Amino acid sequence: MMKHVLIAVCLFLPLQLQAAAVVGEMAPELSLPAVVGEETISLSSLRGKVVYVDFWAAWCGPCRVSFPQLQQLRDDLGERGFEVLAISVDEQVADARAFLEEVPVTYPVVHDGKGVTPAAYGVLGMPTGYLIDRDGVVRDVHQGYRKSDGEKLRAKIVTLLGEEK
Repeated sequence: MMKHVLIAVCLFLPLQLQAAAVVGEMAPELSLPAVVGEETISLSSLRGKVVYVDFWAAWCGPCRVSFPQLQQLRDDLGERGFEVLAISVDEQVADARAFLEEVPVTYPVVHDGKGVTPAAYGVLGMPTGYLIDRDGVVRDVHQGYRKSDGEKLRAKIVTLLGEEK
């Protein structure tokens, strides 16, 4: 029995070590189709902005809390160079569209039903956010979401917006 456990651990750990966005390193590039419309959005197209990459799913309860707060942050800080890029990991894009009808936002929302991007970032649960600076470097990782997280996130964003480019 122990032999099987060790094999499972050995196979799992190298995959996690190879595929993860790490604080202090460049964020993995992504290019995904918009949930609504025909546009494809890439992370590199947002270079020069502070970006919060938010992995979410329609079934995620905390996502219903985070979406309005992220919208408010974008409304307040967008002119200073802040953007949110939400990535739906729902298998069916229709589920993401239904969620957005209930919790509408104006920031870009893209879809990755195959899970390639969450794997590249090392996402373990929903929601998970990656705060990326103007140069494309991951500066913070935020797992889960509570209502009280909004002000903490705002402070981190404001700090990054104030950094010289």
